[in-house]
Amino acid sequence: MTSKIAIIGGGWYGCHVATSLAALGFEVRLFEQHNRLLHEASGNNQFRLHLGFHYARHHGTRIQSRDGYSRFMERYSGLSREIAENIYAVPHEDSLIDWQTYKLVMTSTGLNYREVSPTAAGLTRMDGVMMVDERVLLIERSRNYFKALLGDSLSLGTRVDSVMDHGTYVEVDGEKYDFVVDATWGHHKKLPIKTFYEPTLLLYYEGDVNLPAITMVDGPLCSVYPTEDPNIYTLSSVPHTPLGTCETAQEARQRRDEVNGELVRAKVDLMETQVSKYLPDFKSRYKFMGPQLAIKTKPVGAFDDRSCGVYRDGRIFNVMSGKIDTIFVASERIISFIQSFSTQQAEDDFSTLKQNILSLKV
Repeated sequence: MTSKIAIIGGGWYGCHVATSLAALGFEVRLFEQHNRLLHEASGNNQFRLHLGFHYARHHGTRIQSRDGYSRFMERYSGLSREIAENIYAVPHEDSLIDWQTYKLVMTSTGLNYREVSPTAAGLTRMDGVMMVDERVLLIERSRNYFKALLGDSLSLGTRVDSVMDHGTYVEVDGEKYDFVVDATWGHHKKLPIKTFYEPTLLLYYEGDVNLPAITMVDGPLCSVYPTEDPNIYTLSSVPHTPLGTCETAQEARQRRDEVNGELVRAKVDLMETQVSKYLPDFKSRYKFMGPQLAIKTKPVGAFDDRSCGVYRDGRIFNVMSGKIDTIFVASERIISFIQSFSTQQAEDDFSTLKQNILSLKV
């Protein structure tokens, strides 16, 4: 019997899980409260397809990103593009890791890079700089791709209000499903692990085509990264991009929606001052355009864990991750959970072993 599955949330994870399950023959319905896919954090970020260089301080996230990158390129290569110059740089004063250790961590992870001169990218105050092969995600193309692939299985502009697990089925706004995947990162139902919600403010800048992507690591640093538009870049800062920490998603949305021009101007000044310390000609290369607002869900703790986890509560599965390239981990764990229900049913079947033994004629 084909399982009927509801997926709540039309971000990268909801779209990938829905299309993966549909390809396996499951009947799926994807609910997205907005009128387009990838509307929230999936479409409001640095658009980076990670290889793992961003996570020197967390092995699990680094490994998942490395492996997920290869799988993403196999399945979704057309939904990203190359970056002419993609640079990771370790400042000699402000990084939490030294250059030699950073190189050792990446080499031991099996990641390829080549060392380059800091002056080649116009950088100063650096212990070392490397060129890597990460890519930029093409969000509008991805929206169109998943919308076409999901077709009639997609319910846009539809907010899910009620999810009730009845043991043998799950009721979603009065309709029966065999399973539910909550891919809202705790915005629909709070996750079973300790998390907090972080409203964020990145900055959009206009610049020449093919300016380098520059990421300073590791710690309270900043990065400049291209977008799907070859003339538009984002500026992000570990200390200045967050707008605070919130206990609930509702509080985070309220704080995000209260952002005004005065706060944006203050953030522009702080973030431009920070990046100009390492990239002195930043203000002459880039022209400020406007803010980008989003909300991140993060695990409580001082560690740098952004790996993917899927949590099962009866017939409801909750997804949690910080990186787009770990979507394959999520879909495989969800499939395993679904299969476990069939296994449990098999365990409950009456054994015919005794009857078979007694029926043997010797």
